[in-house]
Amino acid sequence: MTIRLYDTSARQIRDFTPLTPGCVSIYLCGATVQAAPHIGHIRSGLNFDIMQRWFAYRGYDVTFIRNVTDIDDKILWKSAEQRRPWWAIGYENERAFNSGYDVLGCLPPTYEPRATGHIPEMVEMMRELIDRGHAYVADGNVYFDVRSFPDYLSLSNQDLDQLRGAQDVVETGKRDPRDFAMWKSVKPGEPSWETPWGRGRPGWHLECSAMAHKYLGTAFDIHGGGIDLIFPHHENEIAQAKAFGDDFAAYWVHNAWVTMSGEKMSKSLGNSVLVSEMVQRWRPIVLRYYLGTPHYRSMIEYSEEALREAESAFARIEGFAQRVVEKCGPVAPASEVPISFGEAMDDDLGVPQALAIVHTSVRQGNSAITADDKETAIARLAEVRAMLGVLGLDPLDEQWAGGGHGDDLHGVVDSLVRLVLEQRQAARERKDYATADAIRDQLQQSGLDIEDTASGPRWSLGSR
Repeated sequence: MTIRLYDTSARQIRDFTPLTPGCVSIYLCGATVQAAPHIGHIRSGLNFDIMQRWFAYRGYDVTFIRNVTDIDDKILWKSAEQRRPWWAIGYENERAFNSGYDVLGCLPPTYEPRATGHIPEMVEMMRELIDRGHAYVADGNVYFDVRSFPDYLSLSNQDLDQLRGAQDVVETGKRDPRDFAMWKSVKPGEPSWETPWGRGRPGWHLECSAMAHKYLGTAFDIHGGGIDLIFPHHENEIAQAKAFGDDFAAYWVHNAWVTMSGEKMSKSLGNSVLVSEMVQRWRPIVLRYYLGTPHYRSMIEYSEEALREAESAFARIEGFAQRVVEKCGPVAPASEVPISFGEAMDDDLGVPQALAIVHTSVRQGNSAITADDKETAIARLAEVRAMLGVLGLDPLDEQWAGGGHGDDLHGVVDSLVRLVLEQRQAARERKDYATADAIRDQLQQSGLDIEDTASGPRWSLGSR
């Protein structure tokens, strides 16, 4: 049993060997809280939630850090645009992100530090980098000298001489246009903190190097984030941390985007779909299935049709679970997942391959129900629950009993459909089969599948 992960820095899948046997330490670049999250933002948290769950299942003691960037150029622009305090915007959107993680069933991180809570650690790191000749002060700004770090750009495999400098019109005094700001001098109306080099605020990259050092030490196992963070953010983190003297991350794992019409989902492009809106229209567990079941390194092209397919696929799993429970009573998850499922997950978190095994078990279980083989049906549901449990998708888990607006809506629809089904049943009892069939046809036209069972009719969402 060896977990293998695609390491961006090595450009290949590697066997995972923890720095401390039996333990795994993960740092994930979390939310920049300038706006409420869209499903592209939440995908990253969800992918690493599955990673966290799988390591825990395999017996590792997991330390999972997911930071919050609560001071940033984008937040300050929003503050000026909305004429609201920067901290009010940050806190409001931090809560929106946490609500999004919660409604989709993500486990909480071990710690979730905010950038503004770690200014002393940033000052300490800058002081050391200046002393070592890797950083310099200019006009109240502190810049990292990229040419002082020979391995700069090794993660993204770029050539420094071919790299264009950032268009930082407000940053002055750079020795090289490609040097990046660790600290930005105070500007009128902006928040600022005191440092030995004058008042100012942190640059984006410094915070993660400082917080990873504080919470995970000089070396840790896995650093994660979206592929858009490889450059410049993660390159700059590596340069700061290693020049400071840390070994930093042993593995770099990056998730792909959610796209719309081939473009990365982004607020700035006007093509984002907010999580808060999506859970009003779709059950949260279905949205988790949609975002969490493609491979984390595969792009997800957003479409209503793809969501409907995810809904139908999950309905087949959920319907199987409900049928077994109705016929056989409650079934606890198995203590272990099938070997083939474990092999798929160990191979770079191969969720699509693992999910195929789930659906195979569901088909076998449905056949067992039809054959009145209760023992086999119970065994298949037990293993299905175990597999879905490590994906955070067990429909019988109490976490999905009534959380989220989508499940509230499901309950309302359930009550209304059952009322109509009672009318259909009354028509059948009085042998008015034309009315009964008409009711059934109308429900199917509305996107509902009706199944007559020994315990009464059951409805599920069909093709819409």
